[in-house]
Amino acid sequence: MATTQTLFTFFVAAAVVAFAAPTSGQLTLDHYDHVCPQALPTIKLLVDAAVGIEPRIGASLVRLHFHDCFVNGCDASVLLDDTPTMKGEKMAKPNNNSLRGFDMIDQIKTAVNIVCFGNVVSCADILAVAARDSIVALGGMPYDVLLGRQDAMTASVDAANAAIPNPLLDLPALISKFQSNNLTLQDLVVLSGAHTLGVARCTTFRDRIYNETSTIDPDFAAALQAQCPRTGDDDVPHSLDETPAKVDTEYFTGLTQRKGLLHTDQQLFQGDGSDADSLVKLYSENSDKFWADFGAAMVKMGNLSPLTGTDGEVRENCRVVNGD
Repeated sequence: MATTQTLFTFFVAAAVVAFAAPTSGQLTLDHYDHVCPQALPTIKLLVDAAVGIEPRIGASLVRLHFHDCFVNGCDASVLLDDTPTMKGEKMAKPNNNSLRGFDMIDQIKTAVNIVCFGNVVSCADILAVAARDSIVALGGMPYDVLLGRQDAMTASVDAANAAIPNPLLDLPALISKFQSNNLTLQDLVVLSGAHTLGVARCTTFRDRIYNETSTIDPDFAAALQAQCPRTGDDDVPHSLDETPAKVDTEYFTGLTQRKGLLHTDQQLFQGDGSDADSLVKLYSENSDKFWADFGAAMVKMGNLSPLTGTDGEVRENCRVVNGD
């Protein structure tokens, strides 16, 4: 059976001649049209093939993009390995033993460098495009991705610990985290819809299912307790909604039934008639509205503090700064 470690070898024949990269300070839709028109099709081919073999990799690629953008903007800092002088984001509490998909990004980068005859496509842009292509491959609607990001030359474990929302936050703290990135309550709710994909580990939802004051549906809690004991088995996974390999609105439906897996999920719907409640109900009942708002919010998030023009660099290897 094919694996994601070898998928890129199927696509390297579609090479094109690359020209000098543009130096615009603005993100654009056509950034690679002349530099390397095969870049985006190559990313899509690789993501489609990988998701076809292991659907969970799609959720992992989406999560990588989220965790990158929330720490000093969408600059691929999350991909940097630690060095003797820098402790990066991979070891941050929200990421350690949790984020995955780094090898897949490496494969995409290798393939893109081949078809572009050089190092012209940034790791930050690969993250943004791979997230979009994962969503589409798993049944979601496409949206445009603005391109032209440069890659960061440093990363910070402390910045990641401070910036990435943890699964125990209450709604006011979640709103504050998003507002610090110029994202609204609506952005918070609709982007949380990315939890339509993937799984969470027992350690992230244990407190919720054993808390007698929790508003969780009791039958749902009992089923989870059978898989996630009070102690041990921290890494036992459970899907974030009932269709973890499909982009749909089941996540929001589950919230209205008090079946949010994480505390932060259920905080979006508390049955008190709040604005967050109204948005959850809207998206649970109107998938077209969800698709439209989700795509717009992903573009908005993808524009968080990008490095452009002469800021940053285009890394040859997504794990290390050029020259190291």
